[in-house]
Amino acid sequence: MPSAPHDLAAFLVEAKRRTYAGLDDDATVAAPLLTGSKQLEHHAPPYAYRDIYFGMGFFVGQETVSRDERVIWSMSYSGGVRAEITEREIFLAIYKFLRQALLRVGVEEPYRGPRLFEQDGMADRNEIEGGIDRFHGVETIARQDGTPLYELRYDGGLLR
Repeated sequence: MPSAPHDLAAFLVEAKRRTYAGLDDDATVAAPLLTGSKQLEHHAPPYAYRDIYFGMGFFVGQETVSRDERVIWSMSYSGGVRAEITEREIFLAIYKFLRQALLRVGVEEPYRGPRLFEQDGMADRNEIEGGIDRFHGVETIARQDGTPLYELRYDGGLLR
């Protein structure tokens, strides 16, 4: 099993806070590699982070981290807001809340947000198994009364 560079988790936290979580789509690269995608990037040599995704209400994507121009870590994800949620204000409130949760990502589990984040009548729960070398998880957002609003599944790890 490969071992993670000691500074990889810290770089992931920084990259996530400086892309979607912190800047929303303002972090989007003007000319993405894949037509129709959103592409967000952060560079702090020797590392480079790239997040490419398609869609919004339901989306799929992949994050990669390169070290010295070689991809060493990746995470794929898919999910989004429940299909029956069509009111724009609710939709935007969910994603605003999600970005607040994602800003709280930590070096112990640098994949999504914390295991539990509550604010503005919503709760973000993050169930994670594994470590930075190989992991998977499910993130859900619900109203405090338990009404489900959002679900995302993700997995990834060190490449070998």
